[in-house]
Amino acid sequence: MFVPGQEYRREDIHRLFGGQRQAGIVTPRDHPVVLLFVSPTGEVYGYRDGWSDDGRWYFYTGEGQKGDMTFAHGNRAILRHREQGRELHLFERTRPGVYRYVGRMECDGYEFRPGVPDRTGRPRTVIVFRLRPVGS
Repeated sequence: MFVPGQEYRREDIHRLFGGQRQAGIVTPRDHPVVLLFVSPTGEVYGYRDGWSDDGRWYFYTGEGQKGDMTFAHGNRAILRHREQGRELHLFERTRPGVYRYVGRMECDGYEFRPGVPDRTGRPRTVIVFRLRPVGS
C-alpha cells in the first residue's frame, strides 16, 4: 500500500481513500484504515508528536482544539482500531501538501497530559497516544 520513507501528496492519498481532508486523524468510510497526519503546525495547539528518546514509541496527540480531549471521533478510532479491524498508518509532513510515510502503527496505550490553553484560553487536558510500529 505505502512504502516507509516514501513521500506522498496528501491530495493523492485522499483521492484513493477519501476521508476528512484537513483533519490530523482521518477515518475513511469505505476503507478499514485510520490515517494519521503529523504537521509542525500542530505545535501551535500544543501537539508535540514524535519518537521517544529510545525510538521505541511514537507519541501522537489526539484531536480537539477546545476543552479537554475525549475519546470521540478520531481519538476513539485510534483507541479501538484493532477491535474495529482498522490499520493505523502514520505520515509526517515534509513540506506543504507532501507527507512522508512513517509506517503502519498500533496503539499501545495512552496517557492524559496537561495541554496548552485551548482556543478560548482555558487550560485543558490532552490525550497522547503511544504508538509502536507493527512487528516491533
